[in-house]
Amino acid sequence: MNWEPWTGCIPYSDGCTNCYFYGPHAKRFGQNEIRKTDRFDWPVRKNAKGEYSIKGHKILPTCFATDFFLPQADEWRKEAWAMIRERTDLDFLILTKRIDRFMVSLPDDWGDGYDHVNIGCTVENQKASNERLPLFLSYPIRRRFIACAPLLESIDLSPWLYGVQHVTVGGESGRDARICEYDWVLQIHEQCMQAGVTFWFKNTGSLFRKDGVLSRINPYQQGAVAKSFGLDCLDGKKLF
Repeated sequence: MNWEPWTGCIPYSDGCTNCYFYGPHAKRFGQNEIRKTDRFDWPVRKNAKGEYSIKGHKILPTCFATDFFLPQADEWRKEAWAMIRERTDLDFLILTKRIDRFMVSLPDDWGDGYDHVNIGCTVENQKASNERLPLFLSYPIRRRFIACAPLLESIDLSPWLYGVQHVTVGGESGRDARICEYDWVLQIHEQCMQAGVTFWFKNTGSLFRKDGVLSRINPYQQGAVAKSFGLDCLDGKKLF
């Protein structure tokens, strides 16, 4: 269950090349018009009994099929923050590549962050890490996580792990997916263990290489294969 208050996206960096939602072979390829969805007000929508349609005490991934910080959504984001502020009984997960736009349209009472909002910064390679993560750590955010997805090369996250609570790693899926190396996953796993940060190997991606053997993994099996390596260290919790 995801909340997508708007739809449409525009390629932003190397990780967007084969986007599962808007890439060249995705059903919505070329759908770059940013517009509100019919579920824009979903978190605060109520049924005939006056109860919230989304029950409380759930994790609600937000804008996982677009980007919360798209410039085209600056005005809508003010309304979205108001809905988020109202639903303190939900845990919102907001994932973005555009962390440089984080300070745009923040609510007046944001302070050092809302307790029920997790902000995730996506990094796909070392260049993105070097550019985005120093900014990410400089902003007032209470709950931070990093998503290395799609993981496109070996990444050293160690300079920034002191300021985050969690790291998720995943390979790229789709017919044009680039290779994900098991050694890259192991390196990030070790960095997280040394820093005391929880780690989740979410999925292998479609092309996965381990011990020199390249395998094509069925999309419906990528999560199970990743889990089979026993790398997850979640301390009883999983962000998404």
